[in-house]
Amino acid sequence: MRVVELTISRAFGSSLRQLREAKGVSQEWLAEKSGLHPTYVGLVERGRRNPTLKASQAMALALSIPLSNLVDQAEKQQKAARK
Repeated sequence: MRVVELTISRAFGSSLRQLREAKGVSQEWLAEKSGLHPTYVGLVERGRRNPTLKASQAMALALSIPLSNLVDQAEKQQKAARK
């Protein structure tokens, strides 16, 4: 059996996607409100890009959540994947 580690990038992206979907908004909406390109938002959500702190904060603000909540959720997902 192959164990795949959930990287912090993937966990962050997954958390971002979950929070975005919970708000009922599209990647395009999030990109527009945060001043980022929609392709970039998609890459972040898939864990293919590591967002800068500035980009992370912009996305969190667009979703009206503290950046710390987004990071905390990502850390929880990563910890749960290790079990």
